[in-house]
Amino acid sequence: MVYKFFKRLFDIIFGLIGLLFLIPLTIVLKIAYVCTGDWHSIFYIQPRIGKDGKVFKLFKYRSMVLDAESKLEQLMKEDEKIREEYQKNKKLIDDPRITTMGKVIRRFSIDELPQFINILFGKMSLVVNRPYLVSEKKEMGKFYDDIIKTKPGITGLWQVSGHNDVSFKGRLELEATYPAIMSFGVDVRIILKTFKAVIVGRRGNK
Repeated sequence: MVYKFFKRLFDIIFGLIGLLFLIPLTIVLKIAYVCTGDWHSIFYIQPRIGKDGKVFKLFKYRSMVLDAESKLEQLMKEDEKIREEYQKNKKLIDDPRITTMGKVIRRFSIDELPQFINILFGKMSLVVNRPYLVSEKKEMGKFYDDIIKTKPGITGLWQVSGHNDVSFKGRLELEATYPAIMSFGVDVRIILKTFKAVIVGRRGNK
């Protein structure tokens, strides 16, 4: 009970700090997007699976072309290797849908920062498991019930595990363990590893 109270307090504090940081950052990024010829909205909103299976709207900086979902369907129809890679890992290592600015903000996890809005309003937490797509629910199988015991988070076990090399099934197996081991100690270790990963710039495509 004490852990949950301070975890939420911690989220609120960092949510407020993150929100203040987002204001100037959004202005700078908008200018950068326009300079690369991208005049569309820099924000991306997508339904994700939250605590107890409730769907919420996830906020991110857009790192892909506007019609990314339909573009993916087209790519999988045209290229068997792409289809197999996405079905296995739920991501593409060299995703052609990522924009010029998208490559930059993904490398340093900047695309994730608008999720501080989700944290502030209680839909997410700083450290838990990454939020899953609604379309992935069926494929989560037996791991679904364990994963939805907690709110999704900006970072978690998968994010600090060298996740480029982890399959979708491996991710599920890893993240399903978090609800049983969550504690101040675990969260601090994940945060420290996350900072290290961001500084080094090691990122996978989501």
